[in-house]
Amino acid sequence: MRDRFGEAWDLLFHPPVAHRGLWRPDGPPENSLGAFHAACAAGYGIELDVQISADGEAMVFHDDSLERMTGQTGRLRDRTAADLQQLRLKDTDETIPTLTETLALIGHKAMVHVELKTPWGEVGPLERRVHEIIADHAGPLCVIGFNPYSHAWYADHYPGVLRGLDSYSYRKAPHLGEEQRQAFARLEHVSIARPHFLALGLDMLPSAEADAYRAQGMPVVAWTVREPAQWEAVKDHCDNLIFEGFAA
Repeated sequence: MRDRFGEAWDLLFHPPVAHRGLWRPDGPPENSLGAFHAACAAGYGIELDVQISADGEAMVFHDDSLERMTGQTGRLRDRTAADLQQLRLKDTDETIPTLTETLALIGHKAMVHVELKTPWGEVGPLERRVHEIIADHAGPLCVIGFNPYSHAWYADHYPGVLRGLDSYSYRKAPHLGEEQRQAFARLEHVSIARPHFLALGLDMLPSAEADAYRAQGMPVVAWTVREPAQWEAVKDHCDNLIFEGFAA
């Protein structure tokens, strides 16, 4: 894989990855340009979330609803990019950035994990827009996400993009039927997604299934690690961590 993906492959293993940037309650908010700048300055990788706006732009934002981060009602996907960029994040001067301006800020300073927040049954629009953007990015990055069909789309259309499948225990997954939920908990959807690595929640680590994939050469990245003791408990089964709330 090193021959195929070069520097991006090496950066899967080190340094640790700042979850939604290096944010803090009394500083730059999550998924903001300030948080990404802080992560770059500290020498960390960056994980960020991407959704599509009403007019087809890739916006960096995690929640379906705007309320928690902006105080506004409604969904991000129902507003245009111009409207969204007028909103303030957590009463700061930071606004919701586009993926384009985010990658322009980061450049080659950090490895970027771009998490696609693709809704079930809507594969295509977000993936196409993200690829238009990342195709011009000179720095190291990978695409991650929970939707295995989004990964399959990328594998079919752009096999040269490094991809990581997000997964967790799926104990609570109202969007899945019981049989599918159990299959995903056993990582059976890896065969659909065809990822190059796994990004696994702490609620399913350690995992015999993950250990087996790792033994076959598929790295495992743990998320979201919020204290050193959590990492100590799983690090022998993982290759890197996505963290927040402490200096990894």
